[in-house]
Amino acid sequence: MFFKRFYDTDLAQASYMIGCQKTGECLVVDPIRDIQQYLDEAKSQKLRVTHVTETHIHADYLSGSRELAGATGAKLLLSDEGGEGWQYTYDDGNQVKLHDGDRFMVGNVRIDVLHTPGHTPEHLSFLVTDTPRGDRPSMILTGDFVFVGDLGRPDLLDEAAGGKDTRYVGAKQMFASLRDKFLTLPDYVQVWPGHGSGSACGKALGAVPTTTVGYERALSWWGKLVEKGDEEAFTQELLSGQPDAPLYYGRMKKENRDGPALLGDVKPLPQLSAEDVKAKLAAGARLLDTRKKEEHHAAAPVGSVNIPDGGTLETWAGWLLTPDHDLILLAPADRAEVLRRKLWMVGLDHVVGFLPSAEGLETAPAQPIPASELPQHEDALILDVRAKTEYDDGHIPGAQQLHAGRLPWRLGTLPRDREIIVHCQGGARSAAAASLLRAEGFQVKELAGGYDAWAKAQGEAKKEAQPV
Repeated sequence: MFFKRFYDTDLAQASYMIGCQKTGECLVVDPIRDIQQYLDEAKSQKLRVTHVTETHIHADYLSGSRELAGATGAKLLLSDEGGEGWQYTYDDGNQVKLHDGDRFMVGNVRIDVLHTPGHTPEHLSFLVTDTPRGDRPSMILTGDFVFVGDLGRPDLLDEAAGGKDTRYVGAKQMFASLRDKFLTLPDYVQVWPGHGSGSACGKALGAVPTTTVGYERALSWWGKLVEKGDEEAFTQELLSGQPDAPLYYGRMKKENRDGPALLGDVKPLPQLSAEDVKAKLAAGARLLDTRKKEEHHAAAPVGSVNIPDGGTLETWAGWLLTPDHDLILLAPADRAEVLRRKLWMVGLDHVVGFLPSAEGLETAPAQPIPASELPQHEDALILDVRAKTEYDDGHIPGAQQLHAGRLPWRLGTLPRDREIIVHCQGGARSAAAASLLRAEGFQVKELAGGYDAWAKAQGEAKKEAQPV
């Protein structure tokens, strides 16, 4: 049996390839839309992608299952569990509906289908057995069911997809899935989840890529609660302290259910002139400035959103950008295509070109203000774009909390006739959030160094005020 994990560090997302080297067939689980990596790996291993599946209707990224199955002629195996509203609504003629207890073969590798609701109603896990070695399963692909050290959160439907109190039903289902499915497996079975540390699909995911049933049974926070049947304590712990869910999750959920748009044959991204960019901006396009925030602050192109090229571009793009604008990248020629493909992860497909520098564009400085100047802006709204858990741990008096991942959908709640001072913990998230607000016409300043700088200034002021 061949097995490989593919990992996107930005969204902390894992996909998997399982192959039978004897028959040359392989299965890909939870693929992303940039499918070339799977095609290249299959070719290098002398395998054919014959089966594609996913554990559930994803909310944090746009699935590549439809794209990969269409490109390879593979069977697309999708959950038919979950009840009304939780079945996939598209079918390209290559779909096989999966139910609890189903079994299929990928060459000599057996895949048993387990319905494991809790994170979502339709969620599946896949138990893998390499039959030439024996009849015992060696691993389970758990998607957003069981993570290393944590569980998939059951409140996302409430938080981001318009659900009402579905978290309690989800927690009850999660408890039953653990008791009746996961904990019935042998301790030696390896667990390969769909996310790692940094994902918003749980609150305390481990950074180690894999675990075992036995390890989670013995050492997880939930293992003892499930084994002794304490569903009330389990539910309370599972639901407490979950991070804010970005509201683009609702859009991802719908697009993945109804069928992500096929990318097909992608043409090279054209380089645009400054005049081209100005014309497109006038027609409603948005400029995505991928330079470091310091460069953006020194000369911010008017109307641009600053999301630096780095390990958070996909996440922050999902937070702050919506697909109703064509996008132009301010990025070097050797990075433009890479960044374009990263934006596919969150369904931002309409990148129409790139510009390698801001020369020729209208720019303005956007320098943050130091914490010492905050008292001079007493009439300003202080907007804290951190997560609610961070805000609850300590915040500037009078600050209004609004997670950056909810900002584009809450613009109507913010004043346009009053200065807004935006901050996060250290200044990175707030720089991106403030650039969106500037692009939308708000009067915005950023707090240099964020809450950390403010707290430090408060501490120093207290020291100076103490009597000698």
